[in-house]
Amino acid sequence: MSDKVPSSSPIVAAAAKGGTDEPPPSTTAPANGGAKKPTFTNPPAKTGTVLYVLYRPHRPSFSLASFRIHRLNLTTSADSASSHLSTLFNLTISSKNPNAYLSFSYDPFILLCISSDGDVFLGNGTLPAFFSGNKSDTTFRGVAVATSSHVDGETMNGLRPELRKKKGFLLKVEMDTRVMVKMGSLKSKKVGIRVTCDGIKGIVPKGKSPAVANVFGAKCEVDLRIKIWRWTF
Repeated sequence: MSDKVPSSSPIVAAAAKGGTDEPPPSTTAPANGGAKKPTFTNPPAKTGTVLYVLYRPHRPSFSLASFRIHRLNLTTSADSASSHLSTLFNLTISSKNPNAYLSFSYDPFILLCISSDGDVFLGNGTLPAFFSGNKSDTTFRGVAVATSSHVDGETMNGLRPELRKKKGFLLKVEMDTRVMVKMGSLKSKKVGIRVTCDGIKGIVPKGKSPAVANVFGAKCEVDLRIKIWRWTF
């Protein structure tokens, strides 16, 4: 298993529901999915059947090993005219390729952290591009997800009650990129992929120590459809 620490984990401050105090470098999120599905070269039907039986393709899997909340502040101005959201999360993310004959080549990922109940934007970040070879595991530690942004009144009124819950509040992380699949001498075109990790239970940190979110019940679903001849996985 290989461990990777991103060479740069920018604290990005782009919020869909508010402006930013410090504009980040320009980053464009890759389009996810699409109507077209990448297909491999189409061999004779019998050959395709034999290869499918031999290779037994499976989707890659992702998991969230840890989620630390270093900062989660929602402040309101004296005249209650505006609010400011400041966050900093630290994640450990793992990817697994269960296939013996398929490899995955990923473009850089765009990460978003949002509240599960109100879909309130809480921060974003990136993962570097990487190659996932046959039967391999890749782990990224120290992945920063953050924001420093203004929020409107509606967003503030929806988020504040969640942060006050004594039993914690639910979060989810969405990761978007494009991936190319290779099988022997065959390879697909790049296709959009989205990984959604839901069921993260966070709490607001107190003092200088980070709060450790509960990821025991978190599950990461992979939205990927690669078509190999007549079969889709």
